[in-house]
Amino acid sequence: MNKEKQRRAFIKKSAYSILASLAGMDIVFADKMPVGYEPIIFQEKESLKSLGKDAALTVLNNKPWNVETPVHLLDDKVTPASKMFIRNNGLLPDRIKLEDWSLTLQGESIKSVKTFSMSDIKNKFRHYSYHLVLECGGNGRGEFYPPTEGNQWGVGAVSCAKWTGIRLRDLLQDVGIFDNAVYIGYHGLDSHLSGDRSKEAISRGIPMWKALQDETLLAFALNDEELPLAHGFPLRLVAGGFPASASGKWLKALSVRNKVHDGSKMESPSYRVPISPIEPGGSVDEDNMRIIESMPVRSIITYPKSGAQLPFGRKLNIRGHAWAGEEAVKQVEYSIDFGSTWQLCKLDKPINRLAWQHFSATIEFPIKGYYEVWAKATDLKGVSQPMVVPAWNPKGYLNNACHRIAVKLT
Repeated sequence: MNKEKQRRAFIKKSAYSILASLAGMDIVFADKMPVGYEPIIFQEKESLKSLGKDAALTVLNNKPWNVETPVHLLDDKVTPASKMFIRNNGLLPDRIKLEDWSLTLQGESIKSVKTFSMSDIKNKFRHYSYHLVLECGGNGRGEFYPPTEGNQWGVGAVSCAKWTGIRLRDLLQDVGIFDNAVYIGYHGLDSHLSGDRSKEAISRGIPMWKALQDETLLAFALNDEELPLAHGFPLRLVAGGFPASASGKWLKALSVRNKVHDGSKMESPSYRVPISPIEPGGSVDEDNMRIIESMPVRSIITYPKSGAQLPFGRKLNIRGHAWAGEEAVKQVEYSIDFGSTWQLCKLDKPINRLAWQHFSATIEFPIKGYYEVWAKATDLKGVSQPMVVPAWNPKGYLNNACHRIAVKLT
């Protein structure tokens, strides 16, 4: 082999070595890759970076973007934007210019159609900030059997960040609504996957009682910074405690309805569960379905990461978060014997209503070996998380089974 071929071979081998290092493993058939080809794993990491996300997040889908946060990365008391999950039904809107943007209030139950600029919203109404839990209705879907359709989420499709904006109630009072108003529907700037501009990717909403709560916001800031595009810039609805699909992003209009909103993804079986239990894998009639409102009680262990190893004799400190939709959490317990016995954790009060609550505990293990640490939250009504996956439903919603991590004592 002449020197030029040796040089090219060295460069090629070095390039493969770099690629393998970035991927975290050998790239099989790397020598077969077309010149200039970029493996998908790097495309996803670059795309996550462009979305302002930590590269360690898990991409479930990129058309539309659905990105999950590994549970151990949710250890912050206030979730950073970089670690917040993404759940989209359509394509991200192109760059939005504030000078061209407006929000229109419309619908059968509004006294007069009115349009607001961002300046109107920020200057005319008082600002409020709340820490609010947003959780995908399908969080934990991957544990259902038989499997259901949809993104196979683990348990990391949840966040609790600080949201700042105006109360939806104040805007409705400014516009004026009739007494027959029963629902608010949202309309966003995201586009349908088909590219058909006459179709909305998603147009859900909330009942009036939820719309009028203090904590229901039209938010323009996240963790004291401008709302990122990935999370609804320039304005989004935030209705903590409800499935996150009720909190519409990239708002362009709100409809005040005299009936339950009938936009895209409001139809059965989207974001609905059976009223009466059905057998796993069975079908369900539409009249036996209800719209998901308050999310169920739940908890996650965020420290340590599952698979932790420590020497026998050392105590293990655990911590995590618990929440319960519209309710507050009364207590969190842990078990190291597969739910046979439970011990209380220290539980903090929420910073405000609809925020998650932080828990912690110190665990001593009796002998060496493999353990699972389980966490179980109970709300103020006395409802606890089930130890096993709850009632099966066609779309795999509301799995709030106890979270558990593996621990080895050596």
